[in-house]
Amino acid sequence: QVQLVESGGGLVQPGGSLRLSCAASGSIFGINAMGWYRQAPGNQRELVAVVWRDGSTNYGASVKGRFTISRANARNTVDLQMNSLKPEDTAVYYCNLHQILGGYDYWGQGTQVTVSS
Repeated sequence: QVQLVESGGGLVQPGGSLRLSCAASGSIFGINAMGWYRQAPGNQRELVAVVWRDGSTNYGASVKGRFTISRANARNTVDLQMNSLKPEDTAVYYCNLHQILGGYDYWGQGTQVTVSS
């Protein structure tokens, strides 16, 4: 099975920055995409950013221009650099891996990001 472990969450002031990291391990049969999603209490889980196997990226409208996703293929890791953080960015951030074989999705346990004074 595949395991995803997120790190880097925490408390940050508005306007600050955080860098999230997700490391994948286990029997991975090709990575089609890796990305980040987030969910705040009472809200639906929403796309933050995704990087595809060809290197292309997609960003949620609310984070575009502030967040940057990057993939370290050799280590099966994906990072999310979050700049100019706003209180509305507060959520649990989940790492996602979309596997080529079978099209399976794997999810991390989530890491809390809190943006507050």
